[in-house]
Order: sequence, then C-alpha cells, then structure tokens
Amino acid sequence: MQSCRLQGTGSELSTSCVPQRVLGTMLILYVLMGVSALATQPKERTVAAGNCQFRGKHFKTDFRVEGEPVVLRCPQMRSWLLASATPDVNLTWRRNDSAGLVPEEEERRVWVRDDALWILPAFRRDSGTYICTARNASYCDEMSVELRVFEKTEASLPFISYPQILTLSTSGPLVCPELSEFTHNKTDMKLQWYKDSVLLDQDNEKFLSVKGTARLLIYNVSVEDAGYYSCAMTFVHNGAQYNITRNIRLQVNKKEEETIPVIISPHQTILASLGSRLTIPCKVFLGAGTQSTTTLWWMANSTNIDRAYHGGRVSEGLRQEYSENNENYIEVPLIFDPVIREDLNTDFKCVVHNTLSFQMLRTTVKEAATFSWGIALAPLLLVFLVLGGIWMHRRWKRRVGKAYGLTALKTGQQGFPSYPSKGVK
Repeated sequence: MQSCRLQGTGSELSTSCVPQRVLGTMLILYVLMGVSALATQPKERTVAAGNCQFRGKHFKTDFRVEGEPVVLRCPQMRSWLLASATPDVNLTWRRNDSAGLVPEEEERRVWVRDDALWILPAFRRDSGTYICTARNASYCDEMSVELRVFEKTEASLPFISYPQILTLSTSGPLVCPELSEFTHNKTDMKLQWYKDSVLLDQDNEKFLSVKGTARLLIYNVSVEDAGYYSCAMTFVHNGAQYNITRNIRLQVNKKEEETIPVIISPHQTILASLGSRLTIPCKVFLGAGTQSTTTLWWMANSTNIDRAYHGGRVSEGLRQEYSENNENYIEVPLIFDPVIREDLNTDFKCVVHNTLSFQMLRTTVKEAATFSWGIALAPLLLVFLVLGGIWMHRRWKRRVGKAYGLTALKTGQQGFPSYPSKGVK
C-alpha cells in the first residue's frame, strides 16, 4: 500500500492520501451500521394463530352467581409452568361466538391479569365458552373454558353448589371453595356462614368458623346437618365493593363399620400337576363390615408376589367384592401359569388386614399322583386273563373228553370180532 506523507512546510496532506482516508471511513461506517442492525433486529415472531393446537375443553364448568366477580384461569398454563420455570408466553382470550379478543369494548368490566380473565361483575349474558390461547416463539395451543352465570334463586342452587361429604357421628370441616384470587391476605379473611339461608350463630357449639381459613368445623355430624350451606365475603376493587358467595351441598354418609375378617380359603394343601394352570382363591368373610377398608394380598416366602415373580408366571388376579345373603366377602386369586417344580417348595400366604386385625393363612402346592392307563387297566386285564384261562381249560377238557370217547368206542369194537362158527361148513 502506498504510504501517506506530508509535503511542503504546510499541514496539507498530499492528494495521494485521500483515497485511503475515504476507504477507511467507509469501512468504519459499514461496521457501525452492521452492529446497529444487529442491535435493533426485531424479536422472532410468535407462531401464527392458524398453527395453534386445540387441546380440548376443560373438564370443569364454572358456575357463578350474577352480580359477583368471576375469574377464569387459563387451563393449560399449568403445563406451561411445569415445562419452563419462566415461560415467555403471550396469552389472549376470546369467546367462541366472537372473532374479537376479550376484552374488546368492556375494558372497565372485563380485563386480563396474569393468566386469568376477570369479569367484574358478571351478568347472565356472559355465559358461554371462552378460549385461552397461549403462544411463544416456537409453540401455540388453545383450551376452552365453559362459564354459566345464574340468577341467585333457590332454583339455581343445584347447579351452583359444590358437593361435600361428612361422616355421621364424626366431626369434620366444610371448605369454602375457589377464593384464592380474592384472599391474598388470609389473615384478614372474614367469612360468614349460612345454613339454608340462615346466618349461623358464632356462639353455637355445633359450628365453628376457623379464623383466618375458609373452613367451617361441624361437631358430631348428624343427619339433620345435611343440606345447603353458603359462605360469603366481600371483595373491594377500585373502591367498589362486591359480594362473593359460594354454595355447598352437604351429604351425610353413615359411618362404615369394620369387623374382624376371617379367611375361609384356601386349604392347607393344594394338589396340582406340573405344567398345568392353577388358580388358588383366597376368600375372606367380612360379615356386615365394610370392604373398602380391608386389604387382601398374597405372599411367597415372605415376599410380595409381584416382586417374587417379575416375569408374571405367578400373579395375583383381580380383587372381587361381593355379597351373599347380606354378608360381605372379598376374594383375590393366586394364578400359576404354569405350575413348576419350584412351586412345590414355596411357602404361599394369603394376608388380610384392616384396622381391627391382621391375619394370614399358609398353603402349599403338592404334586398330584400321575394317572397311568397301564396301572388302571392292569386289574381288568388280569380278570380277562383268568376268564380266558378258565375258558381255554374247559375247552381243552371238552376236546380231551371227546377224543377219549372215540378211542374207547373203537377199542370196544375190536375186542369182540365176528368169527364164523366151527360147526358150519
């Protein structure tokens, strides 16, 4: 490259330096423009809406009361959170009967916060199917949520009530459900409980509203405690106060009674042929006791069957629960497919357990005597041989008797020959 030098006494540069200066300046500008382009490059676009995968309708329908706040959670966000600790996801909502996004015109009453759609307050016209769309740069999916808004009347109670169960003669809680969006500070939670629209007295020893929780404790549950309960609280948003009500339908079940189980089979010894398929039932008598709290299983040499036989040659069959003459039984069979010689030296045990008893019954498999046609037919063959010998003996005697008779007859005729008389000439 040609060098650039000063000429003369002035500070002017030689004209030979100008092309080099221009090229250097252009190179610097080009590099700066490239860096600027990289710095200002827009983010990668998200997946197009037409490429979204519809994952179906959420299993739970939201039933709400008119005039109260409604919060619809995006149902697929749980799977997104499990897949990534900080998912970069864009959420949008729309109604199934509308092409526009929600909210569109009612931003003051309907808005999106985090992964939830807020409707405050809800009206019956808000009933319908809402679709939540979640997308990022590489994936997009949709799920729908059903909302039903009812007028607050007794006729709507069966639809907007949450079923809960307590056991007779025990103590247990009712839980006011789905309040997490409105109770960020649980210490300030103030619930009022009603039974059949009548406010429960806090001094009543039967009911206790547990402070700071959404629970109502009922002592010594009776049949009369069944029915409809409601819990109510207030929620303040932008200076406006809203009522939030949840209805509960309490069902009281009888207490399940347990009895001491009795194993009535199998027998101590089971006969089987090697190579055959064998089923040994373990049958347990429970009387009037409950079946659900009694467990029944098999063991082989103090080891569970599924661990002792990984290949499944010996396995437990399906548990059967049934009643005969108003008495309960449970049964679990032990299945051999097939029986091998190793089973003859194994200690099998049927085990039953509940809160009142633990029992086991041992059984062993013995090889059954092998059936032989030769052994079975030997006596019959002997009989035929004896009868055949007798018959042949008698037949031989008859033939001998006839031969002797013929011989004697011939001998008698020769002993008396016919000679002519000497006096006759």
